[in-house]
Amino acid sequence: MTTEQILAVCRSNWEYRGLDDAAVRDMLAELSAHLQDAEAAGRAPRDVVGEDVKAFAASWARARRPLHHRVLRMGAMILFVAGILLLFTHLVRWTPAVDITAGRLAFWLGIGVVTVVLELRRGSLGLGRSWLLALLVGMPVLLLADALAGDAPLFRLPLWGTVLLTLPGLAYAVTEARARPLSPQVEA
Repeated sequence: MTTEQILAVCRSNWEYRGLDDAAVRDMLAELSAHLQDAEAAGRAPRDVVGEDVKAFAASWARARRPLHHRVLRMGAMILFVAGILLLFTHLVRWTPAVDITAGRLAFWLGIGVVTVVLELRRGSLGLGRSWLLALLVGMPVLLLADALAGDAPLFRLPLWGTVLLTLPGLAYAVTEARARPLSPQVEA
């Protein structure tokens, strides 16, 4: 992997984790200096970051951003995604309330817990790994919960409840969107 590729992977990982632009710039400048020093000493970029660049970026981001900030953001984003998916269910079924079954609840809780643990440790899973996680963790949990508890609804979630689920994550999404420029600015 080239220095530019390593810097790009680290930048995307840090931006995904919600580090502000100033922190990302500082971290990139520091990492770039380390990589240049290593190159001048005849060492490869992998000697600085190790074999797993994503794990390196994740560990540096964890050191830069305290755990409670990461957990709050991740929890809010999970509620946001769950709320959006439930909103689609409301729209597709054209109903003001959605039945929440034990299997459905276990499915989303299982995927949520494993995703949070993996992403807090390693960074973004990506779309393919997320789907694989849903199949390997979510589906067995769903089937087991349905077998144990049946498919009778535990409760009905009204549309207003679904909208409330999205609010904490929406606040983070808006804050992060405002912090990022829409297009790169060219300095003269």
